[in-house]
Amino acid sequence: MASQLKSICDVPGIRVGHAQNDSAKTGCTIIIPENGAVAGIDIRGSAPGTREVETLKPVRLVAKIHAVLLTGGSAFGLDASGGVQQYLEERGVGFDVGVTKVPIVPSAVIFDLREGDPKIRPDKEMGYQAAVNAGKEHPEEGRVGVGRGATVGKILGPEHCMKGGVGTCCEKIGEDIYLGTLVVVNAFGDVVDPSNSEIIAGAQTASGGFLNSEKYLIENQVQPFQTPTNTTLAVVATNAKLTKEECIKVAEMAQDGLSRAIRPAHTPFDGDLVFCLSVGEAAANVMTLGSVAANLIAEAIVRAVRIANQLD
Repeated sequence: MASQLKSICDVPGIRVGHAQNDSAKTGCTIIIPENGAVAGIDIRGSAPGTREVETLKPVRLVAKIHAVLLTGGSAFGLDASGGVQQYLEERGVGFDVGVTKVPIVPSAVIFDLREGDPKIRPDKEMGYQAAVNAGKEHPEEGRVGVGRGATVGKILGPEHCMKGGVGTCCEKIGEDIYLGTLVVVNAFGDVVDPSNSEIIAGAQTASGGFLNSEKYLIENQVQPFQTPTNTTLAVVATNAKLTKEECIKVAEMAQDGLSRAIRPAHTPFDGDLVFCLSVGEAAANVMTLGSVAANLIAEAIVRAVRIANQLD
């Protein structure tokens, strides 16, 4: 079922910004909670690339984060985090250490180095620009920001894949709870419509039809194209009041959305992960939030590839 609202920016206090290099086919996307956020993470893929996610554990000192960065460029792209930190520090945002405030910016990467120029990756300047671009309006979707060089369906290698990208949606729960998601789809597997399991985007055969990666993998037991060039990243944000532990549980439940829309998901060649941000004081049921988040992530994944491949 389609969500009632447009994007993660419908959650009060959430801003999103993109920046990219179109010729190099890479970019980054920043999610900024205006007053910080309690946050958690769940990592399922075997090939993640991250920075500062250790701070999200319940036993760690830092109570709130100040932004989440999703970036292309593989591990090189984590340099963009420095630009986000610079932007926030200039505005007095961060963890107070007395002599300054240190912005806490958990970050995660996708591998897009095969799509454009592998020597050009998101850097400090691009991260800063993404933060400057952050706004409350509906963010652009498809081949933009972190999704600029994203692809899906890579079991036979990059020459048989289709475009991935960024997707976002939001839903209002009851009278005062908002829950939104933003994803970047750069999956090893195919993207399917969860309502009927039909493939929307994925590995293609020489004749232009869909291979069906999951079926091909099971029936042939082949060794797939092996480089860890895949990852689907998701951010869930809500104005519900959650602890770190509850954010982690919502992120865990939200991972179901990847399995509904990507087949196979959470593979040895993916770095799939979900962030959950709590930015408000509204009371809410964690199971409800997790269930809605899974539905919205599946929807956002479908939106991402439909828009990226101009399928609508």
